[in-house]
Amino acid sequence: MASTFNVGDQAVYPAQGVTEICDIETFEFSGQTCQVYVLRCLDSEQKIRVPVDKVEQVGLRNLVDKAEIKEVNEVLKASHFTVDELNWNRRQRIYMDKIKTGKLTEVAEVLRNLHLMRADKQLSYGEKRVYEMAMQLLVQELSVAQGIGGDEVTEQVEQLLG
Repeated sequence: MASTFNVGDQAVYPAQGVTEICDIETFEFSGQTCQVYVLRCLDSEQKIRVPVDKVEQVGLRNLVDKAEIKEVNEVLKASHFTVDELNWNRRQRIYMDKIKTGKLTEVAEVLRNLHLMRADKQLSYGEKRVYEMAMQLLVQELSVAQGIGGDEVTEQVEQLLG
């Protein structure tokens, strides 16, 4: 069942982060009416339009709740993972696919894996960018969901990562 949002609600758009529903517009194309959510990204003022009937398909979702935050924290705490013997380019693609799912546990997994990998070897430029993106998306959503500052969340995440 698709989530229903109202103007003023906050929602997460995969790979973009937390957004605010700032309007619901109605368009007419070829005689058919289409409603779209107009989203404003909190960190960039960028606007995104998502057809109401495509919410599930694009992965637009509500902010994480306390149970999901607990799951994310458990993912971050894990101290090991299996490194697939793939080149950095292929790993980067896999990590980006996980980020694009919009699931915060997947984003946390990417962050944790890159953090652990960073302890053993230097990350490639692309992996560093994915690490920064995952950290930014994770911190932003946890900060908004818990109503606390980004610096405090960053500190908590870094402590969980070790």
